[in-house]
Amino acid sequence: MTFARHASLPSPPRLIRARAAEADHDAVRNARAAITVAGHAADVADCCELLAMLGLDASDGRASRMG
Repeated sequence: MTFARHASLPSPPRLIRARAAEADHDAVRNARAAITVAGHAADVADCCELLAMLGLDASDGRASRMG
């Protein structure tokens, strides 16, 4: 019987850092998307509807401008 070789799992600190980096990347991407949608929306209602369709929140765009 042959066993498949499995790569060792990443150490927990490395995995935690990778997930944190991914979360940071997602936050930046969502903020940019929210700003882009707001810039192309016809009005506030249109902006809110488009953001909802994309699963974004208006506060995503505001957070990136503060920092």
